[in-house]
Amino acid sequence: MDLEELAPPATPAPTFDLDDPKLYLNRELSWLEFNQRVLEEAHDPRNRLLERVKFLAITGSNLDEFYAKRIGWMRRVQQTDPNTWTVDGLTIAEQLALVNARCFAMQREMERCWEQELAPALAERGIRIVPFQALDQPARAQITAYFERAIFPVLTPLVVDPAHPFPFISSGSLSLALNVRHPVSGQDRFARIKVPQNRPRFVDAGENRFVLLEEVIAAHVHMLFPGMDITDRQVLRVIRSAEIGSPGEESDDLLELIESELRRRRMAGAVTCAIAGDLPEARLELLLEELELGEQDVYHTECLLGMADLMQIAAIPLPDIADGPFTPAVPSVFAAGNDAHALFTAIRERDVLVHHPYESFDQTVARFIDEAADDPSVLAIKMTMYRTSPDSPILASLIDAAGRGKQVAVLVELTARFDEANNIEWARRLENAGVHVAYGNPNLKIHSKIALIVREEAMGVTMYAHIGTGNYNSRTARIYTDLGLFTSDAGICADLVHVFNLLTGYADRLDSTHLLVAPTNLRSELERRVRREIANAREGRFARVAFKINALEDRDFTRLLYEASQEGVQVDLVVRGICRLRPGIPGLSETVRVVSVIGRFLEHSRIYYFENRGEPEYFIGSADIMKRNLDGRIEVLAPVRSPELQAQLRDLLELLLNDERQGWRLHDSTWARSPAATTPGTHLELLARAPFS
Repeated sequence: MDLEELAPPATPAPTFDLDDPKLYLNRELSWLEFNQRVLEEAHDPRNRLLERVKFLAITGSNLDEFYAKRIGWMRRVQQTDPNTWTVDGLTIAEQLALVNARCFAMQREMERCWEQELAPALAERGIRIVPFQALDQPARAQITAYFERAIFPVLTPLVVDPAHPFPFISSGSLSLALNVRHPVSGQDRFARIKVPQNRPRFVDAGENRFVLLEEVIAAHVHMLFPGMDITDRQVLRVIRSAEIGSPGEESDDLLELIESELRRRRMAGAVTCAIAGDLPEARLELLLEELELGEQDVYHTECLLGMADLMQIAAIPLPDIADGPFTPAVPSVFAAGNDAHALFTAIRERDVLVHHPYESFDQTVARFIDEAADDPSVLAIKMTMYRTSPDSPILASLIDAAGRGKQVAVLVELTARFDEANNIEWARRLENAGVHVAYGNPNLKIHSKIALIVREEAMGVTMYAHIGTGNYNSRTARIYTDLGLFTSDAGICADLVHVFNLLTGYADRLDSTHLLVAPTNLRSELERRVRREIANAREGRFARVAFKINALEDRDFTRLLYEASQEGVQVDLVVRGICRLRPGIPGLSETVRVVSVIGRFLEHSRIYYFENRGEPEYFIGSADIMKRNLDGRIEVLAPVRSPELQAQLRDLLELLLNDERQGWRLHDSTWARSPAATTPGTHLELLARAPFS
């Protein structure tokens, strides 16, 4: 008998229907898993104590934003189109139920982290959150004096009765809910006091003791209702939807439209309510009726509400239990003493790549614009502005440049969520200074981070560009990791001219040769390069793609990466948040590696790498692999061609992919990391390496 006849039959390779919804992870639950990884940093004893408090505050802030943005959006979809199905095969109602349950579970875990881990550890270090009545008499007197001087005049008691309707409760604010009883008639009234958001949440009682602001108000509530009895009280917190509809509706003035939409947002529907304390059934029914919420939307607790406010505690200056400050490095090109001529000469000679926050944003990007504003040889400055800080030095430089007679054009994105009011204010200031301000196509957010300087030089007019992965924001540049490319490459600069002309002018298409621009050719060019790697793998060549992105949300691109893995392409992904792909499944995604790095800084840069038969291509820019980025926004990816700069990007990708300290790895649908890793981690390693150029 032939030995082959005795061998067991070969196991057929598994086959997968790449259109099966089960192959795609749920977007909302995937984002909540990202927030869980942030919360794990609060649990992790390897982090310094105040850093753990900071991560708990960030988790709370993230969850608030998720409620406002995503649950608000889901509620609106459920009302307008309840038959909507998600990419992963859930109805919108099923998704809402799963997401609500996950959010409530996360809130319970945050409470345990605070009450059982962080608050006791802080107390051991002498930092205590104490009840007002637990203070000694001198401390109580000090707090009372502070209340009378700085809090009492700000408060407005509101009572619900036939002459006073139920008060509007603004999103994110804390409220004291009180039952106020007349001592003679015995008549009860429901009252609400808004806890002022412009006062410190944790009131300093001295000796690193703090009292919650709502407790200070409650301890002195008799001053607001003299002669009345307060029979019970609770603390409420409401989150309202940030969904204010599409900015693309008809309007003669986009700026006026966005301002009206902001007013609508303030009055937007509630999506959840948290209650600390036992609210009587009748008042709970009143609250739910007024907020148009169901019992399933209410979170009941006895713990601290609004944990984002713990950032105040995290900022206590105790260096032995917090990460030490760091001073960003300044690349030699931008060293002090180099004037505008030297700076532009250096960029003309070679491309420069900067990496924030390890390298200073203010001394590189902001200085680039400032030098251009001051340089008499500069003819024009063009920029996009998505988010910026209220005290932005860049915008001050642009105003100065306009005052010096330069042509200055700024594309302001008015619909950058939660930054609309700030952007409206800056748009008006820029216009008043003589800057050409445009708002682009109201149906396409301007998300790209691009700047172009036009300069008259001895050899003729020369252009200089900056293409970044992050916003022109000095504040976030200190805590977000981002990359920026300075170049005078004629092809890149010429493409940017076309991009700006598209944004300020009127055209139905954009021709770009060197840049990948959404929504024109970004999707098709990225897909073409992935398919090229697939073709190389089929020929037996080594094929690889490596992306560093914030999100892999687009279903069609995820499907393409599955195809690439099935053909043997090595797919390496550094994904901060949402990831629909399920790596490590034999026959489907066994060549896929997905890593998420969570640590001191928020990973925000985007890098795209293609092996290309040993002649690698690298791109950086503003776009993630999300449908909105690929098809519904103005995005720009720029090629990085310098071998030296490519080596920097390659080293960064490998460092992130192999991080055992801060790196989490996704297998199928489960994230895990090595809890015992003693390596320094990506952020500490990069702090030690800066500057890079």
